[in-house]
Amino acid sequence: MAAREFTEKTWRKNPAFKALCRALAACNTPDEVADFLRDIGTLTELHAWSERLEVARLLAAGKTYREIAELTGASTTTVTRVARFLREGEGGYRCLLMESDASKVK
Repeated sequence: MAAREFTEKTWRKNPAFKALCRALAACNTPDEVADFLRDIGTLTELHAWSERLEVARLLAAGKTYREIAELTGASTTTVTRVARFLREGEGGYRCLLMESDASKVK
């Protein structure tokens, strides 16, 4: 896969990315997802992904950027980036946050 094939306009159509999405969707339990993510990502990457989701959760809860940075250890740059994707992104954070809220009600 050439780097030029993975751009802002083409990332969703990239065959390798589509295969990654199918692999994640095929996981049946949180433990299977964790095992798969650990196999494909470094601990640093796993921490960054986890941190970003926690930042999104705290933003949705109405915490300030400074509070979130203090609570999570995330940089204010990371908090700002997550906030931007919550507002302007593909909707992935919002989907996961809504699903998480729904599972708490069950």
